[in-house]
Amino acid sequence: MKLAAWLSRLSARVPELDWGHRKFVTRGRTLFYARLAFLTIGLGILAIPRWSAAFGTQGKAAFVWYFVMIAYSVGNYLLIERGALGKVATFVSLCLDLLVLVYMIAYSGGLKSPVLPTQLIYTIFFALLFPNPLAIIPPLLTLPIVAKIDTEIPGRILELEDIFLLVWYSAINFIVVYVIVYLNEREDSQHHEIVKLQENLRQMAVVEERNRLSREIHDGLGASLSSLILQAEYLNSLARDEDLKQEIGELKGVAEESIDELRRSISMMREDFEMVPSLEDYCVTFQQRTGLAVEFLVQGAIPRLESPVQLATFRVLQEALTNVRKHAKAKTVRVTLHHREGKLCLCVEDDGAGFAFQGDLRHHYGLGNMRERARQLGGTLDVWSEPGRGCRITYQIPVADPAAARPSAQNV
Repeated sequence: MKLAAWLSRLSARVPELDWGHRKFVTRGRTLFYARLAFLTIGLGILAIPRWSAAFGTQGKAAFVWYFVMIAYSVGNYLLIERGALGKVATFVSLCLDLLVLVYMIAYSGGLKSPVLPTQLIYTIFFALLFPNPLAIIPPLLTLPIVAKIDTEIPGRILELEDIFLLVWYSAINFIVVYVIVYLNEREDSQHHEIVKLQENLRQMAVVEERNRLSREIHDGLGASLSSLILQAEYLNSLARDEDLKQEIGELKGVAEESIDELRRSISMMREDFEMVPSLEDYCVTFQQRTGLAVEFLVQGAIPRLESPVQLATFRVLQEALTNVRKHAKAKTVRVTLHHREGKLCLCVEDDGAGFAFQGDLRHHYGLGNMRERARQLGGTLDVWSEPGRGCRITYQIPVADPAAARPSAQNV
């Protein structure tokens, strides 16, 4: 049960996780194509001597670093879909880009460099790929670093205009990050609402289809079974032979059991099936049709259970009482249902002939089915019987503690 709940929560989170990952991959690929454009411009800078001199990219070191940029850009592209590894690779590669950018800005004029506006582009990259106010820190650090380099280079003085540019670019950085983070949160919120709406619509469609099927089954098969019961009653009134009357009575009983089963199935489909009243009603009906005295007792508060648990418990009771009717030759049957310490227990005990049970269920198909139902829900089915001392079947499964108490003991 805990595993099923965990899987349910995980499945609910999968669309959101997938959405965030796909969004990051799309933006990461956009970064790669933007880098290709920058690398193309960089190739021109390396090839044209005057540009190369202006940006300090002469010599072999510049070419080596250029190919290093190509290598980590391609590597980042290849890792972009690898989850956390892709994010780390993207962040590191952006920081390496900033190092190159700081060098080019500092060499080509510092805060008055024509390359300085490129810093805003990298602020946008950081904010899009890592939509968090802290994303501003790496690109924003480039401004004071460039200003510090300016003060260290002989002949350069930090003037009032430079301070204004520093403040101006910093303000623009904050505005850009705020707008992108705000729009990203709005986008995520709208996506979450759309996913939630789609899930609600899917559930509504499932419920509507179940209701439609239940109506069709009730009006079609239900009406046919009701007609069969009426015809059996009519034939019984005409019959004179006692054996024939008995056969017709059994036919009517089978039809009545079928229509009861049909109603339970419809209740399951509409999700308004209540296990405890259904168990009690079945015991009453079983007593009326077989003449066996059936005592039904509920002990403690029974929690609201999931549909598979309710159905499995009901089927176990059905099979157990069917075995009593067919094989036990019993006079009384005691059915006890209780919930204690996180476990639901159903016990069916009769005073019939019993049998020599050695624990092997290979030739006891009904008992084997009951044990399999218990096993699928993480529970157990214990059988005790001795010739002449009756039989006791104990079905026990783990369930959640009750959120609200249900009326406790009642007898049939």
